[in-house]
Amino acid sequence: MNMTIRPGQRSGAVRVPASKSQAHRLLICTALGERELCLSCDGISKDIAATMACLNALGAEIRETAPGQLRVRPIRERPKGLRRLPCGESGSTLRFLLPVAGALGAEADFLLEGRLPQRPLAPLDGELRRQGMELRLEGAVLHVSGQLQSGAYRLPGNVSSQYISGLLMALPLLKGDSALSVTGKVESAGYIAMTEAALALSEIELNKQDWNYTIPGGQRPRLPEELRVEGDWSNAAFFLCMGALSEKGVTVSGLSAASLQGDRAVLDILRTLGAQVRETPEGVFVRRGALRGCLIDAAPIPDLIPVLSVVAAAAKGETRIVNAGRLRLKESDRLESTARLLKSLGGQAEELPEGLLIRGREALEGGTVDACGDHRIAMSAAAAACAGRGEVTVLGSECVQKSYPRFWEDYERLEVRAR
Repeated sequence: MNMTIRPGQRSGAVRVPASKSQAHRLLICTALGERELCLSCDGISKDIAATMACLNALGAEIRETAPGQLRVRPIRERPKGLRRLPCGESGSTLRFLLPVAGALGAEADFLLEGRLPQRPLAPLDGELRRQGMELRLEGAVLHVSGQLQSGAYRLPGNVSSQYISGLLMALPLLKGDSALSVTGKVESAGYIAMTEAALALSEIELNKQDWNYTIPGGQRPRLPEELRVEGDWSNAAFFLCMGALSEKGVTVSGLSAASLQGDRAVLDILRTLGAQVRETPEGVFVRRGALRGCLIDAAPIPDLIPVLSVVAAAAKGETRIVNAGRLRLKESDRLESTARLLKSLGGQAEELPEGLLIRGREALEGGTVDACGDHRIAMSAAAAACAGRGEVTVLGSECVQKSYPRFWEDYERLEVRAR
């Protein structure tokens, strides 16, 4: 499906859906837990649905009893026979559930779509093999079997925080005690903190000193009987950035000011870019200020880079984005697809090996953007129309279903002010 968007500043208010990152973690903890419970999750994206389907394949029963209301019956016994786990394009689902499948001793086929078969699993796969699992990738199917063993695990911190989170959720299930050492520089530490918080809520004991964990075995999560997934800062970023391009501004509600989500950092980056940001009990309000280029470190907030690049393209001066090499391994090569998005709309962007150099201009133009099957590129193109003089056509706009199914409906509710 292609979408043609009118140009012009947006203003108004939006309530964002539930956090995909927190939903993955709470769903896994509840499915591994001791008792049946209810989970409120406003907005079931394709990635969240993938985690639900995979957990059901492992023996849980997760069903939507009303819109946004999930009833979760935990896995009662070790899965028997070959299980088929449809991951879709969700890297979080795959990386979180690989060690969980091993902890359960499941024989499973992880079914992968899109670029997911090409996205890396090393060195997590090596640690899992060393500790008793067998993994074999054949095309778009990852075959796994074997019982994961307790013991000493070691992972670098600069590859993927999802590897670390997956092990933290799996190792407490094992009979014996384990240790996990995270070495080197730790990137996306906020996402690991989210996992630690989910496990603390589950009454799972973790002992942490620096980045060394000791994890007692024989534990199962025990969560409150009713839970609510907080609002998604990653998806809020698109509307907050639209506010930064609007003289009237945009208000985003449904967010937790105390959230551990790493992408809450979008507020500080928008302030650095010159936007006016105000946090109130009703929500977060952002409006345009004297926008100016700056240096953006992508390491802790890689998912924000496409839409922040759109703001930078409308800011005075240069913006340099560094430490962004991991973006090449997302649903698209996001350094390439982000640079192409900006250039197709008249912006100036230079692709670097590990980042981007963006030279701002007064306004973007109209044009056609290929979303490359990447939800964050499609939503960033929508933000770019707020700084444009002409219509923007987004090819493959339906890819927003991956993380934000109602994005276009929320977008259309905003008031448009033509340049």
